[in-house]
Amino acid sequence: MKKFLLGFLSLILVAGTMTAQDAKKALKTATKAYGAYNLDARGNADKLQEAIDALEIASADGEISKSSKVWQVKGDLFNSVYRNYATMKQLDPTTTKAVADAAVQAYGAYKKALEFSQKKYEKKDALKGLGEVQSYLVGEGAETYENQDYAAAFTAFQAALEAHDVLKDNGQSSIFEEASAYNDQMYYTGLAALNAQDMGAAKPVFMKLKDAGYDKPAVYEALYKLELESDEEAAAAILQEGREKFPDDTSLLFNEINHYLRAGKLNELTGRLEAAIAKEPDNPSLYSTLGNVYDNLYQKELAENNEEQANGYFDKAFENYNKSLELKPGFFDAVYSIGALYYNRAASTTASMNALADDYSKAGLKKYDALKAKMLAQFDEALPFFKQAEAINPGDRNTLIALKEIFARKDDIATSNEFKSRLETLDTGGTIDASFFK
Repeated sequence: MKKFLLGFLSLILVAGTMTAQDAKKALKTATKAYGAYNLDARGNADKLQEAIDALEIASADGEISKSSKVWQVKGDLFNSVYRNYATMKQLDPTTTKAVADAAVQAYGAYKKALEFSQKKYEKKDALKGLGEVQSYLVGEGAETYENQDYAAAFTAFQAALEAHDVLKDNGQSSIFEEASAYNDQMYYTGLAALNAQDMGAAKPVFMKLKDAGYDKPAVYEALYKLELESDEEAAAAILQEGREKFPDDTSLLFNEINHYLRAGKLNELTGRLEAAIAKEPDNPSLYSTLGNVYDNLYQKELAENNEEQANGYFDKAFENYNKSLELKPGFFDAVYSIGALYYNRAASTTASMNALADDYSKAGLKKYDALKAKMLAQFDEALPFFKQAEAINPGDRNTLIALKEIFARKDDIATSNEFKSRLETLDTGGTIDASFFK
């Protein structure tokens, strides 16, 4: 039994020795294959995969994985992949990259090579590789960003920034020597994270840019959107700071308008919308939005029985809706909104009329009849706009509701039921018959 155990231990030792020998052999194979590929990438294309496979074996060994050499070879290999790709693409734009994230992989390998370097030349080689791959990372990031692979773009851009820090910490030059170049790269990195919906990664980048005084209004726009979901007050403060710093920026102005719309701060909105119109006088949506603001102010004043003020807002709403239609005939939002403007006025008259429903005196009945006639006339003013809106968008639920109610008020029950049926069809996911008013 003792003899058997000794024999078994010998087998384990032999197996262990063979594994280490295989790893060293794989590293030599990888080095040789890389050399052949680097010499003639097109003629020795098969050597790339051979080198990759051999490096996988070599780096799996505990001892070799802690040597600078294996990572240096890997960095050089993937660096060569990107370099060859960039060179060939200039000659043939249809050229594809042999390894999708070649620059990122090269960067990761060079970092490892630097980490495990013990000799002076090993450190020098690793830093040289990092210096070369830095520009490749920017190129790879730009390409993936253009292809809308924003997560990959962020990874590459972020690696380029990290490479800068490593190089500078070791007394080497970087492609981002100028602060403006570094900040520009941070900006593109933040945009990539933002587009990739990686808010956790995007926020610190844009905060750093803001603290550095980066002179782009988009930084404030990005931070506003990043803060909005979690802290509306902080978001508003950032937006205000951006507006003060860049008062002429249209994008920040529009964000401010939307912010006030969500908050229902109507009085603050009119001036900002008029400022936006002054910058974009041919934008129909701005007039339509301003019309909506005046419409809401009209309803607010009407509810408080401030008839004169209410009528002034009504006229301004109507004026802006019509201006929107002048710029864009058939604009659904404006057409529907004019119908709603008249409809809401009729609804207010209906409320006044209903308040007299129990007054059966001669004077009360006379006043009731007068208000009813006024209500029907106001609904008649709304009707053609809702018909037009229905023709533009037959499946709009609010338009169908308005038409159903108007015809019911006009005692046209058959037509009202037509719209009721269409609403029921819409609510059950059926198809609307768009021929009713055509």
